Amino acid sequence: MSGQALTLLHTSPVHVPVFDALRDRDHPGAVLWHLVVPELLERARTHGPASAAPGLREVLAGAEGPVLVTCSTIAGVAESLAPAVGRPVLRVDRPMAAAAVRTGPRIVVLAAVGSTLAPTLELLEQEAAGRDVTVRTHLVAGAWERFEAGDTHGYLGLVARAADEAADADVILLAQASMAGAADLARTAVPVLSSPSTGLAAALRP
Repeated sequence: MSGQALTLLHTSPVHVPVFDALRDRDHPGAVLWHLVVPELLERARTHGPASAAPGLREVLAGAEGPVLVTCSTIAGVAESLAPAVGRPVLRVDRPMAAAAVRTGPRIVVLAAVGSTLAPTLELLEQEAAGRDVTVRTHLVAGAWERFEAGDTHGYLGLVARAADEAADADVILLAQASMAGAADLARTAVPVLSSPSTGLAAALRP
């Protein structure tokens, strides 16, 4: 993808500085364009991820070049629309899921919104490709309310605590890109995987 701009589709503006910082640190010179469309997640949370397809199709068709979708709830639907919109559509959490199934068979998934769980489980099943894995999910109580209130420190603290309390796990997967900072706060010896760094690297790979 060298020399070509990458469009990032977000459902929250908080992701813009996160991915710009990753670009500056790991991919200097890469060109990122950001689209922020919160209503796509709002619709998916209310009516299910598939309900976001018409809006996604419109947004993706209007983009230029490849698109990296950073919202796990709608990423699978977006990925499936790639042939229809005629451009590569990548989901930020796929490299993370691939790394999780390589790390060990006991996977714990942490999420702040319930709408993220089914798409993440489906993704892990795809990446497992018949390998014997056991996936347990945990919805972090109160976390999304903190996120919506702008309390990033409290949000990440609750996620980190949930990671520290996870038992019988070979790897812990943070289902949403907004959770990435919790990986640095968690004290558990179990690997804690987040999606922004590996997802961006995969999307920018030549």
